[in-house]
Amino acid sequence: MSPAAEEMLANFLNQLKFEKRASVHTVSNYQRDLERLSSYCKEKLIFGWTDLKQADVRAHIAARHRKGIGSKSLQRELSAIRSFYTFLLKNGLAEINPAQYVKAPKQARKLPKTLDVDQVNGLLEAGASSPLEIRDLAMFELFYSSGLRLSELRSLDIADLDLSDRSLLVRSGKGGKSRILPIGGKAVAAINNWLQERAKMSAIGDSALFVTTKGRRLGQRSIELRLSLWCKKKGIQEHIHPHMLRHSFASHLLESSQDLRAVQELLGHSNISTTQIYTHLDFQHLAEIYDKAHPRAKKKSDNDAGQAKPSKS
Repeated sequence: MSPAAEEMLANFLNQLKFEKRASVHTVSNYQRDLERLSSYCKEKLIFGWTDLKQADVRAHIAARHRKGIGSKSLQRELSAIRSFYTFLLKNGLAEINPAQYVKAPKQARKLPKTLDVDQVNGLLEAGASSPLEIRDLAMFELFYSSGLRLSELRSLDIADLDLSDRSLLVRSGKGGKSRILPIGGKAVAAINNWLQERAKMSAIGDSALFVTTKGRRLGQRSIELRLSLWCKKKGIQEHIHPHMLRHSFASHLLESSQDLRAVQELLGHSNISTTQIYTHLDFQHLAEIYDKAHPRAKKKSDNDAGQAKPSKS
């Protein structure tokens, strides 16, 4: 870059530091991102910031993406470039912002971790030997039975359950939406066991379904800790968090029913695209079955190849 271009960059960083009072970390990130862009310009024989075109910014970001840089990092780099050109525009040093309409590649959605059916059975059929474990088992059964969010389970009151009808009302779903969910037979039995223990506790001043030994509504962090403790006591090495039970509920139900709309309703998703991520998990399961079962999916072993019959001459 030309000395004038380097001076513009230095002035921008000084404005961030002294006028905008940006943090040292922010200034350092912007400087590093813009120096990368400057290096790209030198490679492409671009000597001034006004010579940089939208296609150049897009090519620079694409090259960074090919090097394995994630979407969030690229979004930050584009933000730095846009901010720099906004500075140049305000000072009459540029006429366009070449990064204005450039978007970072979309970040691939991470598939949620789930447990298989045997793992869930091992987790829930381990048995409870104390009042607190009876409570915990009821919580975990309900998580997996109804696919609740952690916040929804914590917010449940006794009045929200109709055990005779095997249903519950979620009053405080995401976005303030309520929904009615079914409860499985094993969850109903576990909840009944817990309600008997709960009735024996003194000084319960809360309507909450799940309470502490002091009769107060159990917090989300406490539920997470109780699940970790449960897994540790049952000899489960893998870290399991409450939402893994919700994810497992969705995956197993979709695998069995193939009814995406029903799973969407049960999970309380406002957009079906959120639910569709579980179709990827279901496809992985089907692909594994295919690889194991389909005769044309299996690769021939070396022995098979060696035992091929010679062709007749």
